Amino acid sequence: MLIKQSLLAAGSLGLALVGYASVTIASDTAENYPTKPLQFLVAAGAGGGTDNFARTVKPMLEEVLDTRVTVVNLPSASGAIAHQRTANSEPDGHTLDFASSTLVTSLAAGQNPTGLDELTPVARMQSDVMTLIVDPEKYPDFESFRKHAEENPGEVIIGGTHAASPDRMAFLSFRDASGLDINFIPYDEEGSVSANVMGGNIDGMFGEISSTLSYMESGEMMPILVFAEERLENFPDIPTTVEHGWDLTDGNERGIFVNADTPEAILAKIEASMKEVYDSDAYQEYEERVNLHYREGWLGSEDYRQQLEKNLENYKRLLEEN
Repeated sequence: MLIKQSLLAAGSLGLALVGYASVTIASDTAENYPTKPLQFLVAAGAGGGTDNFARTVKPMLEEVLDTRVTVVNLPSASGAIAHQRTANSEPDGHTLDFASSTLVTSLAAGQNPTGLDELTPVARMQSDVMTLIVDPEKYPDFESFRKHAEENPGEVIIGGTHAASPDRMAFLSFRDASGLDINFIPYDEEGSVSANVMGGNIDGMFGEISSTLSYMESGEMMPILVFAEERLENFPDIPTTVEHGWDLTDGNERGIFVNADTPEAILAKIEASMKEVYDSDAYQEYEERVNLHYREGWLGSEDYRQQLEKNLENYKRLLEEN
């Protein structure tokens, strides 16, 4: 009996020591992180909003963590390759996935094999405001667009980048809330959508306010409706969805992800480092310069996960109903 008790005690002590050692190793690893250069996998092509986000953060995070960063664009399959590569990478926090809302819209559409159980969100840093964009010569304001759609059911065409894009989700959400009978056509790239709006082949598109600035300056295209609770400070004449009675404030969110098995201590260090970048004067000036400052961008890891899960369920519902 005494021998059995001694063996049990020794076994318990051994397990305790193993657990202590694991915690100590994880803590030491986080303290020394990063131990090699980081890699940013951008789930989008060069020059777009997500790419600009990653390349803006790059030098700031290099300074915060005293390391080097390589940026790799992986736009194929709506960014699914970037997500897969991150999920299959070493869970040591050295591979970071920069993604937009396309991550969850493609998941909702069954076009992304990498689920939220395989990736851990580090943080959301951007919540870009979505708008309805038109040729102002065709529709000088939202009321003229709405009147035309009501008088011509089924004839108004909205273009977007692909069938599982954030702009298509904006279209579905808008159609669901407004009750307007309008249709959607997907294009291969955003440039084709813009060209067809300006060419008069389609009636409009949904896009972020930050992506329309050059067109607004030239007068070729103009946002006529903002997905927001209040009118934007720099665009006080553009009405909002909420003032029309629609609980519709979705935007295009951008954040960072790591392998789901990344130790919590390393995850916490990356999150804290990203918060330091986010709070810096340089990053806030960048957000204001490109009109990303209208909506609070920051969500920490757990809050961002909850938001992603909520968005995923909503997008699934919209796709099933439409």
